[in-house]
Amino acid sequence: MAKNTARKSILITGCSSGIGLDAAKGLRDRGWHVFASCRQQADCDRLNAMGFDSPRIDYADTDSIRTGLAEVLDKTGGTLDALYNNGAYAIPGAVEDLPTDALRAIFEANFFGWHELTRAVIPVMRTQGTGRIVNCSSVLGLVPMKWRGAYIATKYALEGLTDTLRLEMRDTDIKVVLIEPGPITSKFRKNAALHFEKWINWEASPRATQYRNSLLKRLYAQSETADRFELPAEAVTRKLIHALEAKSPKPRYFVTKPTFAMDFLRRILPTRALDWVVAKG
Repeated sequence: MAKNTARKSILITGCSSGIGLDAAKGLRDRGWHVFASCRQQADCDRLNAMGFDSPRIDYADTDSIRTGLAEVLDKTGGTLDALYNNGAYAIPGAVEDLPTDALRAIFEANFFGWHELTRAVIPVMRTQGTGRIVNCSSVLGLVPMKWRGAYIATKYALEGLTDTLRLEMRDTDIKVVLIEPGPITSKFRKNAALHFEKWINWEASPRATQYRNSLLKRLYAQSETADRFELPAEAVTRKLIHALEAKSPKPRYFVTKPTFAMDFLRRILPTRALDWVVAKG
């Protein structure tokens, strides 16, 4: 696909590393004016030093959403061609061990903040008559897996809200798209371990032995080992480019073989059979 000749603008969240950082670099190389936001100011400073405009946006901080977007619009003259909601985290652990306050916290960052930023961007896109809203979901927005209940709950909610928004925007030229990655090389697992330590009292759980034999090994002993079928973040960026630059983007873009496979299986298998497949890992 050829590069754009016009300089379009995009706001990307969660750009400190991984999918967000690769997207920021890839789109800048294609001529986009990239606003690469991060949750922590230190990461914003690092991206500023790399030549990006990097407003601080923390989905769990309403003031940062408001001021971050205002900073973007001030530099574009009040326009924004695209929004890529990306920043998110996980809290590994069994649902029965998940404190409700932990669930509230992850929904604030993975869902409510996305909704708040999206609602603030839509009037801008309505005024200019066009726009793209791309939400980064997950294979775990399609099928469940053990130990991932908190993250999955936010992605299932995101899927439903995004599908509804897409339907409601059919009478406009604002296109709404989901990207569905599977295993992607990033710091996601390392960051998830920190939230696990904060919220999950696994040693007091009736599943303590299962934690020790399964989840803990994944979070720590194998933290540097790539998952099977894992792809680099640039695989997501390639799909994002199509979602942003195609005249008629697809509603969903799948990334990695597990995502294609799970989408197929969830449509053809009865629930019990799908449960057996995903339980096998």
